[in-house]
Amino acid sequence: MGFAQNHMKRAIALAARAEGRTAPNPMVGCVIVNDGRIVAEGWHEGPGLDHAEIVALKSAGDAARGATVYVTLEPCNHTGRTGPCADALIKAGIAEVIYAVADPNPVAAGGAARLDQAGIKVTRSEFEKEARALNRFWLHKLETHRPYVVAKFAASLDGKIATHQGDSKWITGENARTRAHDLRRQIDAIIVGADTVIADDPSLTARRDQSETQYPLRIVLDSTARTSPGAKVYDRAGKGALLVTTKAAPAHRLAAFHEHGVEILALEADRNGRPDLDALMIALSERPLNGIMIEGGGAILGSFFDARLVDEVWAFIAPVIIGGDGKSPVAGSGADNLSDALRMSDIETQTLCPDILMRGRINKDEGK
Repeated sequence: MGFAQNHMKRAIALAARAEGRTAPNPMVGCVIVNDGRIVAEGWHEGPGLDHAEIVALKSAGDAARGATVYVTLEPCNHTGRTGPCADALIKAGIAEVIYAVADPNPVAAGGAARLDQAGIKVTRSEFEKEARALNRFWLHKLETHRPYVVAKFAASLDGKIATHQGDSKWITGENARTRAHDLRRQIDAIIVGADTVIADDPSLTARRDQSETQYPLRIVLDSTARTSPGAKVYDRAGKGALLVTTKAAPAHRLAAFHEHGVEILALEADRNGRPDLDALMIALSERPLNGIMIEGGGAILGSFFDARLVDEVWAFIAPVIIGGDGKSPVAGSGADNLSDALRMSDIETQTLCPDILMRGRINKDEGK
């Protein structure tokens, strides 16, 4: 692999350092190279903070003049919370800019043309696929105006998430659970149902080790507000927590959540008495969320699959046989025929000794 490819791969790796922290912005990484030597690096940390190019330019100083910039996204050409990166690159005397993904945001696009007009050589990188995969949540929201939805579950080899008595800890091993936390760091919000909160009392944080914990927005679908306001999931750290309920929730129960400082979103109920998912997605689309993850239980996952709202699946499969009437990871109405079943593409598998992770995107045009 040549130096140019290494520099773009490095930029992509830098961008990923801000996983789960940049919404509604994309993740962007930048590497500045002069005379074959990396003179500065940078990545975007979050809304209102310097873009990756600006971070790198400040670090490079005079070494930026005549340098080549490798950046994962086309430099912006607009003034928002920060100024145009294209103008900053021109002012710094950059000789060439190599970028991986053209900016599809009409508000910010045009940076490549602006650089070209200023006499700076502009080149597209061959790593567009990798850079797009990194920002698939953000790109999806720009295109569809709703967050990207990932369904995650862990199941036994015979497709169960718990025994018939509800015992579920732990189906998968430590390596799989660590990998699941990797995914949580990538997303902006996690959705679970009331039964999961009552049975497991999860914190739904993203932990790398004892010293680093991220707190995505934790969302609980609870039709009648029957969960405890003191449950771990309602901790207000990080992006906080959101109780999504219906108008059937008793006033005294909602008052208890108000007292604990939990945000409440009351929606119309669907035919099953649960919060209407279309209304939920509209409400979440108005928030700075690029990617959300559904962690269960089976009824919640099933309802999202039935509504064709799932974009990607992360399935952790353990070499365990539970048998009997154990619980399925995906309930709901399901498919009447195999031809109606949802199928995945872009499938990747990973061995997590002793478990296996299968991940892929949902083909929404099939199974209709």
